[in-house]
Amino acid sequence: MEFALSEEQLMIRDSAERFLAQASDSQAVRAAMAREDDYDPELWRRIGQELYWPALLVPEACGGMGLGFVELALLLEQCGRYLLGSPLFATSCLATPALLLAENAQLREHWLGAIAAGEVRATLAFSADGGMDATSVQATVRREAGGHVLNGGYALVLDGALADLLIVAARTPDSCGEAGISLFALPAGTPGVVRRALPTLDQTRRLARVELHDVHLDDRCLLGHGWPLLRDVLDLAAIGLAAEQTGAAQQSLDLTLTYIGERRQFNRSIASFQAIKHRCADMMLQVECARSAAWYAACIAAERLAGTAGSELEMAAATAKIHASEAFFHCAAESIQLHGGVGFTWEYDPHLYFKRARAAEQMLGTPAWHAERLATRLLDI
Repeated sequence: MEFALSEEQLMIRDSAERFLAQASDSQAVRAAMAREDDYDPELWRRIGQELYWPALLVPEACGGMGLGFVELALLLEQCGRYLLGSPLFATSCLATPALLLAENAQLREHWLGAIAAGEVRATLAFSADGGMDATSVQATVRREAGGHVLNGGYALVLDGALADLLIVAARTPDSCGEAGISLFALPAGTPGVVRRALPTLDQTRRLARVELHDVHLDDRCLLGHGWPLLRDVLDLAAIGLAAEQTGAAQQSLDLTLTYIGERRQFNRSIASFQAIKHRCADMMLQVECARSAAWYAACIAAERLAGTAGSELEMAAATAKIHASEAFFHCAAESIQLHGGVGFTWEYDPHLYFKRARAAEQMLGTPAWHAERLATRLLDI
């Protein structure tokens, strides 16, 4: 497996970094946090219709760029560095993979074309309690003449109150465990859909509760059947989140290095103190471990979307999410400590990364939950 980045991949990474350094700097992030309704619509317009980032994974036949998950991971790493507030993650890492792996070709082509054009924000709703197991899918679907009727609720839906397209998971009433689960795609304005924004620890991300009350859908809205489909989508999203966490961990380290280089005590920079050097070295080691795990997992994700990966996706996603979550939280916490008395103040940025680190740690499976998955697979228990 080749880990050296191609010229095209370097161009994607560098152009994203230049754009986000201006469009999502500290001032822009704080302005987005203060908004009560939505993300900055002009920023999203530029992302979707000028930079074409939502089109990255979309096949060329559907109007997209036809690139792979490695390119998306490089982009997400820069989004994490600059705490980008936008529907990009939900659209590209949750909804787009669900559509790409779906069985309904007509529905897939319709929505992927709209996503690639930057016209649609999309997300995935699956869990009633915030869990990641198949048992967390508790919304029900019953068959009626000519279609389906959905009922149930979903907790902590990323960008659920803002999305134009909802991809929802539901199970037949008499099913349990991994049986009877299906995915449906429906416009957010469908009668019976109720959405409510939720307060969040990380104010750069929007969460919502979504409820379905006798939502009637015809067969054309059915994306596909089976827990394996949903599980793979969630693993792909976890890999994307790991790449984002890696970028944010790197930025926490960079902010710290800049500060300790400027801060002086006893007529010398505190960066020259041996104890400070050791702590920064530990941060760098964690970042590099997370990056290696995330990039490897991105390669496996690319193979899965191309239809060539096997069961390795689950283990790669778990490994990447564990390393990235732990690295990001460690670096964000150390950044606050090494900034000293100003580290926890509102005017400095470390607290923004600390909040993102804690919130992202809980998204798409905690490190402990993924570690249990790995143990189950490796030890066959």
